[in-house]
Amino acid sequence: MLFVADSAKERIKEIVESKSLSEDYFVRVSVTSGGCSGLSYQMDFDNENKPNDQVFDDNGVKIVTDLKSFLYLCNTTLEFSGGLEGKGFYFNHPNAARTCGCGESFAV
Repeated sequence: MLFVADSAKERIKEIVESKSLSEDYFVRVSVTSGGCSGLSYQMDFDNENKPNDQVFDDNGVKIVTDLKSFLYLCNTTLEFSGGLEGKGFYFNHPNAARTCGCGESFAV
């Protein structure tokens, strides 16, 4: 399962409204090779399902990932931190052995 914190839900809602995205759009997250710690998070809005997509609905937000990425992201929570010291969107990843200082990459 992938989870969405209240803070991320509110920010996603704001972005969807500001970009006038239709209801068929969802949040797509994935993991790619790279970054300081070996693996990097990717996040975007999408409206096309792909074969082997894993689909979750948490806190009123549809979040989709490919099967390979899900193996890395299982039980991860998408969060948002705003303000001057905020990180923006970030992943609270309980299975990460280490993360980089910017929070955009991790290792398991």
